[in-house]
Amino acid sequence: MRREYVSYMTDLPIAISMINIIQYPIHWHDSIEILFVLKGSISVTIETEKYEVEEGEIEIINCDEAHSIKAIQEENRVLLFHIDPNFFEKYFNDIRNIFFYTNSSEEGAQEEEKYYVLRRYLSILVCEAIQKADKYEDNIEENLLELLYHLINNFHQLMYERETLKDNDEQFKRYDRIVRYIYSNYKDKISLQEIAKKEFLSSDYLSHEIKNTVGYSFKDFLNLTRVEESIKLLLDTDMTVSEISEELGFSHIRYFNKHFKKHYNCTPLQYRKKYKVDDEKLEALKITKVLDIKESLEYVSIYLEDYDRYNYENKIVKIGINPLAEKEEFQHNFRDTISIGEANELLKESGRNFVAELQKDIEFSYAIIYDVFSDHMGIGICNENFFNWNAVKEVMDFLLSIKLRPFIVIDDKIGIDKLKCILESFVGYFREEYGDYELAKWKVKISQKLSKANSKVVEEALDGYLDIEEYYVPKLNRDLIYDTCYMIPYIIENSIEGNNLNFKAFDCMVSGAHITNELFLGDYGLVNQQGMKKPSYYAYYFLSKLGDTLIDKGDGYIVTKQGDDIQILLCSYGDEITKLIMFENMLKKRGIKNTAERKFSLNIVNLSYDYNIIKYEINERQGSTYNYWINMGKPKRLKEEEVELLKNASFPKISFGFAKRSTVYNIVSRIHGYGATLIILKKVQKHLY
Repeated sequence: MRREYVSYMTDLPIAISMINIIQYPIHWHDSIEILFVLKGSISVTIETEKYEVEEGEIEIINCDEAHSIKAIQEENRVLLFHIDPNFFEKYFNDIRNIFFYTNSSEEGAQEEEKYYVLRRYLSILVCEAIQKADKYEDNIEENLLELLYHLINNFHQLMYERETLKDNDEQFKRYDRIVRYIYSNYKDKISLQEIAKKEFLSSDYLSHEIKNTVGYSFKDFLNLTRVEESIKLLLDTDMTVSEISEELGFSHIRYFNKHFKKHYNCTPLQYRKKYKVDDEKLEALKITKVLDIKESLEYVSIYLEDYDRYNYENKIVKIGINPLAEKEEFQHNFRDTISIGEANELLKESGRNFVAELQKDIEFSYAIIYDVFSDHMGIGICNENFFNWNAVKEVMDFLLSIKLRPFIVIDDKIGIDKLKCILESFVGYFREEYGDYELAKWKVKISQKLSKANSKVVEEALDGYLDIEEYYVPKLNRDLIYDTCYMIPYIIENSIEGNNLNFKAFDCMVSGAHITNELFLGDYGLVNQQGMKKPSYYAYYFLSKLGDTLIDKGDGYIVTKQGDDIQILLCSYGDEITKLIMFENMLKKRGIKNTAERKFSLNIVNLSYDYNIIKYEINERQGSTYNYWINMGKPKRLKEEEVELLKNASFPKISFGFAKRSTVYNIVSRIHGYGATLIILKKVQKHLY
């Protein structure tokens, strides 16, 4: 039998499984089937159409649609949902004649928000079915009902064929009635005139509108429906082709043959000979493997980050902290350098303000600056090799005033003879201004484009006064990923591991850059052009609060000590979090595996004093400029007061607590999505009176 009967969960209108599919021959069932590909890709043939469904994509198969499935990649993982239409029919009449459709043909189509919401509903259903927590049956039915309305509002076949129906409820209901009428009465001799009369429309108008709505003329749509239904009779009965033709409402067998061949490239009889097999052979053609559905949570957890009923007990990261244990020094190497960009940016008040506030919060040691010796900085040459250092001195005075020393990048833009004169003048001028001791603390990076001979000229010109380092300054490409909360764990994990990231102090406009709004340029600055602190800013801010003694560190956490104070930094973590992913890939994957939420249980032993606790939290829900902007609808431009509101809102959530001296003190904390939490225990000072 090609018609299959679905066994639903006990007392519930749904069946869920995770399977590996190699091939599954043509079949159908009185059930709404949803395929959610977690890994790999499959090919799905639904009646006359064939679709390739990639990892992360969804395909919907409606009630009694004949369909088959084949693997494109054999190592696939597919969540298979069967939903009882009788449950939906309680809320929406004639659900069996409503067709839902997902777009798995156009690349990137399923990156739209409505598909993310659909994946979330399916993930919740899986979560409830696996955990079977208190009242899980009620929650499954509630989410099924929400899923139904999401499907009707966003995936109704008519809305895909005709976008304007979304905004015209009356027209949508009319053509929904007409299509359902055709599906219900295709076996009868129904006519366009009959339907037009029912809807009080002219036949010509209705003919034109049906073609616009479903993509076929009335007769072609009616005959397509009959042809698609014929598959079931050809494969599951012994009726003759002539009997099937008459049963389906064709006026003559030759019309049945004609329309069938149009869609299947063969006659009904040829189709039957090719695909009709006995039950034993049919079963042998089914090559699938049922997998442990619990493993699916690993793939869908990213869609459950806001779902309170998701049980994280088996995902708790338990950390034991002993402040009295043997310790080692923790190096704050991430504060060695910060890139400023071109030196003339610090001639602007806005640039100086950005860097001053950054330095106040984080305290970097060196500022990497480019084009110090450019025309933009007023460096020209005259007959007597006189150079005007006023603008450069203004930049250097500013940097030194905020305890930042210059790290000057020398590239190949200036001819080597001129560069030699410039550097000799530079050394002479700034030795007089700041003295030999200070100048010796400055650093120079020679571009790799300079030849060894030219590098030697530079070394001689500097005469040993500036420290020349073989320092690699990577060129980072612009990408919107730099504006997102993904940067928080990325920066923290790389910094803890000692990897150099070379972020900039603030975003800058560059010629040729493709921008779509005023706020986010995809630049790798910690502050945007409006002075808003990006998530990356707070990653460095949290790191700067760590002490100089390392107590413990692991995946997604580090514990340090400064005197008697204790600092605990937690962040979301995935196996590949230290690798930079591009923004488009993040959209496709919806984040890295296992970063939906992390729950930490911190047991601090030997707490020798009373402590005040300060907790800072930043994540996609709290403190992220980028996420607030998304919630505003991604406006291209903002008014001045809106900019100020975003500036004031983009700050970590801060909460306070108190811990009494104890043998064991427990703290439980969660990280939502991409983000971090910093917990500082400050020793309470006892006052003697």
